[in-house]
Amino acid sequence: MHMLKNPLSNYLFFLKRFLRLSEIKNDDTMNDYSLSFLHAGIIHKKLLLRKLYEDFYIELAGVLPEERKGELVVELGSGAGFIKEIMPAVITSDILRLPNVDLNFSAINMPFHDSTVSAFLMINTLHHIGNTQIFFKEASRCLRIGGKLVMIEPANTALSRFGHTYFHYEDFNPLDGWCFEKKKGHLLSANCAIPWIIFCRDKQRFKREYPLLKILKIKVHTPFRYWTSGGFSMRQLVPSWASGLVKSIEILSSSLNRYIGMFMTIELEKTG
Repeated sequence: MHMLKNPLSNYLFFLKRFLRLSEIKNDDTMNDYSLSFLHAGIIHKKLLLRKLYEDFYIELAGVLPEERKGELVVELGSGAGFIKEIMPAVITSDILRLPNVDLNFSAINMPFHDSTVSAFLMINTLHHIGNTQIFFKEASRCLRIGGKLVMIEPANTALSRFGHTYFHYEDFNPLDGWCFEKKKGHLLSANCAIPWIIFCRDKQRFKREYPLLKILKIKVHTPFRYWTSGGFSMRQLVPSWASGLVKSIEILSSSLNRYIGMFMTIELEKTG
């Protein structure tokens, strides 16, 4: 039996097992395709989770200028998402061949000509890329001048660390470097702390290594909605009708986001 360090850890371990969705109790043995289809079903079944992603897509859309004919906007790591419902012209992509994906490729070897992409959009994708250094070089190559790379990724706050340590199934290692060794399944290969490592802990290094990718914004937000929705692995903790109430509480507590925010938006622009 798994040995736990203290009574609190013991309690949280069994609480996590109790809250875990029955259909993904064995998600560590599922292949990437099965997990992707399962996650798609969960995000459409859970109203709180779906509304959270809708707001994420709306935020990404708001960062971009009004769509102009012929502009190439690409979502990386589309997976189980539904961005086309909010932004129909976006090209969806993933390393897996899925029904909602337009193109299949790796983010470290993209099929676009130099300086042709107007924007790359990503939600919870960067922390799954094993070699982020190659990725940023590739993204910089593909982006046109003035093009943007906009990501919504896990933050590193007190609440985020607690949640990732005790309730999340992906690794969260803030002491690690920019890269990690890929496991068998890419959906289970991750370090959720990588966005914070690169853009907070090692921000000056990023500026030195990628001078053409200017950091326009790093904003920490959304402390409660993901966890109250249960995410992709746990039961929803509040009724669906409370979605607006939880969002209102987040707005009222926004001054505390640097301590409790679960996500951060990172906006980059290619300057030359």
